Amino acid sequence: MEFSLKSSYEFDDLVALVALLRSENGCPWDREQTHDSVRMNFLEEAYEAVEAIDLKDDRLLCEELGDVMLQVVFHAQIAEERGAFDVSGISDMVCKKLVERHPHVFAGREVSGTGEVLVNWDEIKRRTKDITSHTGAMRAVASSLPALMRAEKIQKKAAKAGFDWPDVSGALDKLREETAELAQADDDHALEEMGDLLFAAVNVARFRKLDPELALIRANEKFIRRFEMVERAASRLGKPIDSMTLSEMDELWAQAKVTEKHEK
Repeated sequence: MEFSLKSSYEFDDLVALVALLRSENGCPWDREQTHDSVRMNFLEEAYEAVEAIDLKDDRLLCEELGDVMLQVVFHAQIAEERGAFDVSGISDMVCKKLVERHPHVFAGREVSGTGEVLVNWDEIKRRTKDITSHTGAMRAVASSLPALMRAEKIQKKAAKAGFDWPDVSGALDKLREETAELAQADDDHALEEMGDLLFAAVNVARFRKLDPELALIRANEKFIRRFEMVERAASRLGKPIDSMTLSEMDELWAQAKVTEKHEK
């Protein structure tokens, strides 16, 4: 297979380039890869694209979406080599899905607004995937999703069946209950109780219409930001942070919180 260098490339060029890299005349590393071996690459590239969205950086987003596209084409090439499907099959399947799940656009079905669109989408999805129970809908939530995100989706499925607190107060009471149970748990049960606590926290977030994944992402960044302030303060005092007592670090942490609040 030949591949000519160009000043500008299109999607078909990407497909041809990946095929070349996977060929005998291509790259040894690319030839050795399987769906399983590059599985985590796909997740990493997707998260980097999301980060570009968060940063509102169009140039970076264009680059990261290209990396995501490469992952799709790479998996399509692997699948084509074993006679499963190719990139055209992927396009065909997703186009058919879009047409089927938008009857208000392609089949003249009337809808009152976005809410009804989402209800119809869910109904069509359940029918086409042969989901016949609420439990089936929960099991259909991908286990590979981040755990907080999956917990929220599972809880929404349960809520549709009427298995839900009437308001956030019940969810908050459950969170307090799970916190107490974790505090009393022995080593054999601590992991289970921690899971229950996190699940309860996601429930509170759902009631408050908060994204638990985003909440934890921001908490991570806040912790790093404040820890950096503590480390810098320790440096100004002429003390390596790892030589300080916890009490000393707590004092600097409190100062960092006050400083951050004033800066905001």
